[in-house]
Amino acid sequence: MPHDHHDHHHHHHLDPDAGDRRVAWAVAVNMVLTLAQIVGGVVSGSLALIADAIHNFSDAVSLIVALVARRIARRPQDDRMTFGYARAEVVAALINYTTLFVVAFYLIAEAIMRLIDPPGVEGWIVVIVAGIALVIDVVTALLTYSMSKDSVNIRAAFLHNVADALGSVAVIFAGTLILIYDWRLIDPLVTLGIAGYILWHAWREVYPVIRILMLGSPGSPVLADLRDSLAAQDGVRDLHHLHLWQIDENRTAFEAHIVVDEEADFAAIIERLKGWLAEQHGIFHVTLELETPSSGCADRPGPAAH
Repeated sequence: MPHDHHDHHHHHHLDPDAGDRRVAWAVAVNMVLTLAQIVGGVVSGSLALIADAIHNFSDAVSLIVALVARRIARRPQDDRMTFGYARAEVVAALINYTTLFVVAFYLIAEAIMRLIDPPGVEGWIVVIVAGIALVIDVVTALLTYSMSKDSVNIRAAFLHNVADALGSVAVIFAGTLILIYDWRLIDPLVTLGIAGYILWHAWREVYPVIRILMLGSPGSPVLADLRDSLAAQDGVRDLHHLHLWQIDENRTAFEAHIVVDEEADFAAIIERLKGWLAEQHGIFHVTLELETPSSGCADRPGPAAH
């Protein structure tokens, strides 16, 4: 791919296995923390600890979903999946964003309940544990941050982690104020703020994921511009049956029926148009069907029905 240098979607600093190892470490770290918190929660009788453990477990699960999807996505194409398996990552991202919406709405519901009946905090132990959890969340975030820029799949798991880290920050911040000043409304208010932040992010990120799964055209190039540019090429009289879609987040595909002059050199025109699409737009997955005015379109009766 000659345009790798300019296009930020393509640079992969990590080889795939190193990436997998990072995600696996992040899973391990979260699993260990989950177990430690459950033990701590049972021993100290702290519900907050156990709730936090469940949060970290959900982090680990979102990372496992991402890791499994990464492994599947690298499988070569076969007769069942003729486009390959790359979209497994997009599906995983959709799953993780969906659960993130659930988490956010759960936080909102919980915050509203606490606004109505504000509870206290069960002493410093909760704040200290939240501090430890925050450290783990930051470690996980650092493990996956650079990968999240290139992969919609890792980005969804990363956002789960950020949400969790913010939850820990809220517990530390609100818990400390409650213990010192007994200002109990701060906890649900901070929780509402975080839920809003998560919703805003997840909503922004889930849209491109749905667009890929719905076979939508990518943000660039715009199909109308592509149509105009192709129609202006030498030898092209008309074009129809245009489809522009993304196979995965890094590969765009295009197909079209192109009407050319009766005596045109089909092979030369195809080569020229494919070269133009690759150079100008980085589209390498191209299918062009050439027709002449007299041949008409195979999909429709006669050339007149345009």
